Amino acid sequence: MSHDQYAVIIVYSTSHAMRIETLLEEKGITCKMIPVPRQISSDCGVCVRILRSDVKAARQAIKEAQVEIEGVHEI
Repeated sequence: MSHDQYAVIIVYSTSHAMRIETLLEEKGITCKMIPVPRQISSDCGVCVRILRSDVKAARQAIKEAQVEIEGVHEI
């Protein structure tokens, strides 16, 4: 799988990332918690990586679960 097929969900805390990872896995959306890519932020932290093709479904699942995120970035 090519690196340019991914997007990352930027969150406010590690606990949010863990909650989103669990939520997305329950919805059948492939995801993985990873360090925030340096091109997005130099801060330490984690984000959730998903396939670009799953962005719409992931946003909907997160909205329905009322989990706040900073944003979604294609990488």
